[in-house]
Amino acid sequence: MEHISEERLEELAEFLKALAHPIRLKILAVLLEGRQCVKNLSDLLQTSQPNVSQHLGVLRNKGIVGCRREGSIMCYFIKDERAVQVYRILTGTASVAGKES
Repeated sequence: MEHISEERLEELAEFLKALAHPIRLKILAVLLEGRQCVKNLSDLLQTSQPNVSQHLGVLRNKGIVGCRREGSIMCYFIKDERAVQVYRILTGTASVAGKES
C-alpha cells in the first residue's frame, strides 16, 4: 500500500468537503460550459446572489474556482481540473479511454 502523508490526506479531504454540496456541484456544472458572473449563476441556479457568492467563496478558498474582473463584473471559472474530473466521475460523464461517454 502506498503511503500518503496525513497532511496530504487532510488536504484531499478538505478539497472533497468543498465540493460536497449540491449548489457547489451545480456551480461546477455551469462553469464547465464557460466562465460566468454571479448574477448569471444566480439566475441559472434559481438561488439568491448572496447564496451563490457564499458557495463561490468556499470553492475559491480551496482554489477550485478562480475569478477575473471584467469591467465592473467578477467572472468565475474552474481553476482546478481535479474538480472537473471528480464531477465527471460522480455524474457518470467521465471519459473512458480518452473518449467522452
